[in-house]
Amino acid sequence: MTLVRILTSKARPTSLPRTIARIALGAALAFAGTMHLTVAREEFQAQVPGWVPVDDDLVVLGSGVVEIGLGAALIALPRRRVPVGLAVAAFFIAIFPGNISQYVTGTDAFGLDTDRARFVRLFFQPVLVAWALWSTGAVKGLRQRRRSKAS
Repeated sequence: MTLVRILTSKARPTSLPRTIARIALGAALAFAGTMHLTVAREEFQAQVPGWVPVDDDLVVLGSGVVEIGLGAALIALPRRRVPVGLAVAAFFIAIFPGNISQYVTGTDAFGLDTDRARFVRLFFQPVLVAWALWSTGAVKGLRQRRRSKAS
C-alpha cells in the first residue's frame, strides 16, 4: 500500500467511544498548542533538549503551531482520521526525546520537580501514542487496507 493511498483514502465509520476519545485528544492538543504560544512558553522551553540546534523558543512556537493543527485536524477531519492519527502518533514519538531530556537533566517544569515525577511521566508518552492510534482507528484501518490489497 502506498503512502499516498493511505493519506488520501477515506476512513470507515467508527464507534462513539473512539469518536469521543479522538475529539478529546484533539481538544487537548489544541489546548496544549495554545499554551505553547502563550502562558507556558518557558515551561515548554525547559523540555527542549540541549542538543537541538534550533533556538528553544522557536522549537516551542513551532511545536505549538503543529499541536494546534493536529488537534484541529483530529476534530475537523473525521474522514481523514487514519492518516491524522498516524501523524499525531508520529508527533508524540518525535517529542519524546524532550521528556527524556527533562528527566536526564533534572529540569523542573510543569510541576515535575523530582526525578521520580519526571521518570513516571515517561510512561505516559506511549499511552498518548496508543490513544492517537486507537481513537482514530489507525491500526485497524491499516490492517483492513492491507487485507483488501492482499485479496
